[in-house]
Amino acid sequence: MSWNMEKVSGPWGFTEGPQWTGSALLFVDMATHRVMRFDPLTGETDVLYEGTNNGNGLLWTEAGQLLCCESGARRISLISFTENRADTIVDNFEGKLLNSPNDLVMDGQGRIWFTDPRYSQDRDDMELDHESIFRLTPHGDHSHIERMTFDTTRPNGLAFSPDGKTLYVAQSDYSEGRKRELRAYPVLEDGTLGEHRVLHNFAPARGADGLKVTADGLILAAAGWTTDGPGPLIYVFEDSGRVVETHPLEGDFPTNLCFGGEGLTDLYITAGSGYLYRVRDCGYTGVAP
Repeated sequence: MSWNMEKVSGPWGFTEGPQWTGSALLFVDMATHRVMRFDPLTGETDVLYEGTNNGNGLLWTEAGQLLCCESGARRISLISFTENRADTIVDNFEGKLLNSPNDLVMDGQGRIWFTDPRYSQDRDDMELDHESIFRLTPHGDHSHIERMTFDTTRPNGLAFSPDGKTLYVAQSDYSEGRKRELRAYPVLEDGTLGEHRVLHNFAPARGADGLKVTADGLILAAAGWTTDGPGPLIYVFEDSGRVVETHPLEGDFPTNLCFGGEGLTDLYITAGSGYLYRVRDCGYTGVAP
């Protein structure tokens, strides 16, 4: 099936973190530290919030709250539009500042899972000696944070299978000789993660960035660039790792994606080139947040 990718917003600086609210598409412009809102009815984009500190991944919850990975501030925040403020949800692990929170998802128990890599070349201020996936469990006014992976370096996008029993992770370390893989971690009965399976090896090209899962359990990955390899693509994988299809992106550097529109059958794609793309009736159906 061929996709018609239409540019519906931009160019901005560097778009990331698309999230569907039920009526609009939110995304960040990392370059200007803003949360943007695209209205599919009018085709207009406005500024919803300013001051995200290089905001990256977003999470729109069923309760209508917006969480943001503020990679520059090294925290996950809860954004309040009415008060024009963002409150810290978490910014440290065992008393040490996080690296640069990148992407986040919520599981069926309301726990928040997030990746904490450091992609900047400036690593002198890192207090943690690892780049891991963490899990936040809400407890009243506080949250309990746990380290969930011990084998990741620069983990990026993540997504759960529809049944919640598998966590898909983009292990995307662009350092020389490092791993650029799509991984599947089983979620064990005790809540920990088992040993991962490698579904796809993207090396030596750019690995996957954002991930999303369809209602049927297929994995969509935004990956690649024009620098080398097969180019900027949206991959569709089975859980076995089989590539079902690929779709080239006009422009460069696909960063993330999400489903939206009526019935969650439209696909929205963000990119480092600064655009927001839409594929109407992409042939797959998404899963509600």
